[in-house]
Amino acid sequence: MASGWANDDAVNEQINNTIEDAVARARGELPHGESRDECESCGDPIPEARRKAVPGVRLCIACQ
Repeated sequence: MASGWANDDAVNEQINNTIEDAVARARGELPHGESRDECESCGDPIPEARRKAVPGVRLCIACQ
């Protein structure tokens, strides 16, 4: 009668794996390395706070 609930752990594990894969993929797309002082698109300065918050940042907020 309760057999419909038997696979809940497997479903939750699949959901967690999907989320972990998505997070890993998103982290891989984040900029990395040394941040630029100036936006590579418009040439405006990139504020120090942004450079610290986003390591490897290459664009200002307006150009991102």
